[in-house]
Amino acid sequence: MAGRALPSLVSVVVLFVSVRDAASKSFAITNNCEYTVWPGILSSAGSAGMDSTGFVLAPGQSRTMSVPTGWSGRFWGRTLCSTDDAGKFTCVTGDCGSGRQECAGGGAAPPATLAEFTMDGSGGMDFYDVSLVDGYNLPILVAPQGAAAGGNCAPTGCMVDLNGACPAELRVAPASASAGVACKSACEAFGSAQYCCSGEYGNPNTCRPSEYSQFFKNACPRAYSYAYDDATSTFTCAGGDTAYAITFCPSTTSVKSAGQSSAGLPLMNDTMVYLAGDQANAAAPPHHLVVLLIAAVSLAHATMH
Repeated sequence: MAGRALPSLVSVVVLFVSVRDAASKSFAITNNCEYTVWPGILSSAGSAGMDSTGFVLAPGQSRTMSVPTGWSGRFWGRTLCSTDDAGKFTCVTGDCGSGRQECAGGGAAPPATLAEFTMDGSGGMDFYDVSLVDGYNLPILVAPQGAAAGGNCAPTGCMVDLNGACPAELRVAPASASAGVACKSACEAFGSAQYCCSGEYGNPNTCRPSEYSQFFKNACPRAYSYAYDDATSTFTCAGGDTAYAITFCPSTTSVKSAGQSSAGLPLMNDTMVYLAGDQANAAAPPHHLVVLLIAAVSLAHATMH
């Protein structure tokens, strides 16, 4: 009897350890925008799925999600979404093509600001970045907390509203909107190999920053601006019980553009505002206020230097 019971006990222990490890990391997604955002989530091929692939966050709402061990994928925000008379759900920016709130394996239609993650990667490190390679539709901040020492573990993101300052040839301004709602990448706008880093431009020696990618880089120096922008745009945190706060429309008093070409770019808000608390869905812990403040100051400092 005891001999037969031992494998069951081992299975229970293994299951407990697996569940504990899967829940040791988390994402806290917060909508600090003045409008509703529908986050989309796409898991990479071969990666365990999250408990949702898309949901709605009203202004001020948050949702906390456990991260499976080794998860890899991306987050983005969908905006200006609606459901038609036939029940089909679509969004003007970031639409994933599923026809409903859950993206169910669909990725973001560009242009869309992306927060990308590979958890428990090489050396046990978490790798993450915010990418404007596929264009931009709203500001995002990623701020790690509780990470063990090691790696380039720092806040990253794009905290500036680029839609108003977007070059006319990149601007997405549908007839239904009174102003620009997104900003295309040069690759999407023009389709040339030079801007898409393809063909003879498919390596870091031949694909160089363009005036368009520099527009994004000047405004958001820690975000990816083109395909080979790795040196200043990839961040890592050592393994551990790390929580990542992903905030749409973070705000700060001091984010400034890094060059004359992006002077006058509008900030999201005049002051640091944290909107969460007891709304529907699991709200982020109160200490996220401190994390977001530190992240905002850190990004502002990086932008000014």
